[in-house]
Amino acid sequence: MALPPFWRGEEKKIVGENHDIKGLSESLEIIIPYIDEGFHMVNRKGITVYYNEKAAELDGLEIEEVIDRDILDVFPSLTRETSTLLTVMKTGKPILSKLQTFTNFKGHKITTLNSTIPVKIDGEIAGALEVSKDVTKVKELSEKILDLQSRLYTAQTERTIGIHDPPFTVNDIIGEHPSIRSLREVILQTAKTSSSVLVYGSTGTGKELVVQAIHNASKRRHKPFIAQNCAALPANLLESILFGTVKGSFTDAEDRPGLFQLCDGGTIFLDEIHSMPPQLQAKLLRVLEEGIVTRIGDTTSVKVDVRVMAALNINPWEAVKKNYLRQDLFYRLNVVAIRVPDLKERMSDIPILSSHFIKKYNKKLNMNVKKIAPKTQEIFMNFSWPGNVRELENTIERAMNIIDGDTILPRHIPVHIRNAARENSDLNHVPLRKILEDKEKEIIEKVIISVDGNISEAARILDLPRQTLQYKLKKLNIQVAEK
Repeated sequence: MALPPFWRGEEKKIVGENHDIKGLSESLEIIIPYIDEGFHMVNRKGITVYYNEKAAELDGLEIEEVIDRDILDVFPSLTRETSTLLTVMKTGKPILSKLQTFTNFKGHKITTLNSTIPVKIDGEIAGALEVSKDVTKVKELSEKILDLQSRLYTAQTERTIGIHDPPFTVNDIIGEHPSIRSLREVILQTAKTSSSVLVYGSTGTGKELVVQAIHNASKRRHKPFIAQNCAALPANLLESILFGTVKGSFTDAEDRPGLFQLCDGGTIFLDEIHSMPPQLQAKLLRVLEEGIVTRIGDTTSVKVDVRVMAALNINPWEAVKKNYLRQDLFYRLNVVAIRVPDLKERMSDIPILSSHFIKKYNKKLNMNVKKIAPKTQEIFMNFSWPGNVRELENTIERAMNIIDGDTILPRHIPVHIRNAARENSDLNHVPLRKILEDKEKEIIEKVIISVDGNISEAARILDLPRQTLQYKLKKLNIQVAEK
């Protein structure tokens, strides 16, 4: 479809021979046909000057029925007050992420997420552009999930079974590295209270596992546990899912409790909370401070007892600095902050984790894999694991799907991992045994220095018999002036 001129009639005087607008027109003509979103642009008189195929599909119209016509003639249900395109031209202010459910001209019920902005030329408003994203299926799916959760909760209330019984406990936090031992201790201590918890760490480190372990070790373990990813849904849908709706609060809205009401007495886990829009963060803050929830469109509030745990895959202080996370919400959530370490920070746990995953998939895949070849283990120890524990698990699962014996060999490992590990190995030229010894020596030396040479105290911190520590000091040639 050829892109029509941006402005017609009197508007040409505003644009004149502006080459920036001409360049924009040419760019839109090339790009927009490949974007799966509706574009509708009107000039300052409300005449449609651009209308793409996706917009026509959403509205159930043909492009020729809309282009060059007054928007109020094409859409008689609109007025100058209710049309977002005309409103932004009048106010000069954008309307962003507005959820709209309507029946189009073909009788299909459609839900779109719209953003409408004024178009300015030389500082003057010359029109408006609306971009519409079809979220019909997302809305339907989210509502079905919410209905199922509501029915499941109602049916199971008497048995005090949660909507989601989290499978992980503190025993599923695998590893013997000091950072993991400390993590398990923090989980058990945190489980004794009902304070908010903020868990952060890179993708794949196991943040939800930590949250589930806290819930399962707490007094709330027989109450609901609900996890919701804040980046998975548009803001309007996320708000209705979290806080609930009352019938008539917006088009097609029904009486539905939100996740906070369904989770009363239990734990709600909000993953990627920094993706939650600021206005929703403010509403969440009220729940945390006052313990009350107000459904969308309701005039009354409901008291809830919910423990909130949230997670980020970036540093929370950085999220606050970049305005991804409200500062007041951060301080309210940050009662207990738990950082989950990257796998590259605890490489000594790789053999233990590998063994754990082999046992897991032997059972799941009905196999009998016994070990990982030494050369394969070297590859694992020389790889940086950007995807962390999740990537290690996926690598082992993949290997066990193509294995033809009882040992995981280098050829069972993806090529990109083998190549990256080889590059790291070529840089280091250090045997695996030497890497582990150096790391062990580094840790012991740090502990010895921290206790001012007190071997008994160092042995207690390292959880080693004093005699074993003395043996390691001699073997690793660590000089200690014992006090």
